Amino acid sequence: MKKYKFGFDVGGLLLFAAIMIPNLIWFAIPAPNDVMRTAATNPVLDTVSSVSQAAFVAALCFVVRRERGRRRKGLCLAAVLCVLVYFLGWIFYYAGFAGRPVLLLLSAVPCAAFALYAVERANFIALTPLFIFAVCHIAPFL
Repeated sequence: MKKYKFGFDVGGLLLFAAIMIPNLIWFAIPAPNDVMRTAATNPVLDTVSSVSQAAFVAALCFVVRRERGRRRKGLCLAAVLCVLVYFLGWIFYYAGFAGRPVLLLLSAVPCAAFALYAVERANFIALTPLFIFAVCHIAPFL
């Protein structure tokens, strides 16, 4: 913990906001073949997922490394690419393609974006709750 301090990482907040935009649209406007609303839920998995999501988002936004070292801009670029692929996945979902590949894309790609950003920022504290969230988020679609 000595290598970290509480601070604010605006990039982490912007990444989370970008990932949440399609989700907010989905809450307001259901997709034509909206299998995600009718999928069976597991209350324990959902709770673990929600808690770990809150933990990794908090760590991503409010925990910063004291000394980051050199920046790896390629990782940030890869995270942005993941966001764009994620948006493309939502376009497929709203076009009626709601099969396993699209559902896996919608669950795995944002986790990859968050992981790439956390590694670029050397914010390894965020990776543990992110890993737990990723497993809970992806598992229902395997």
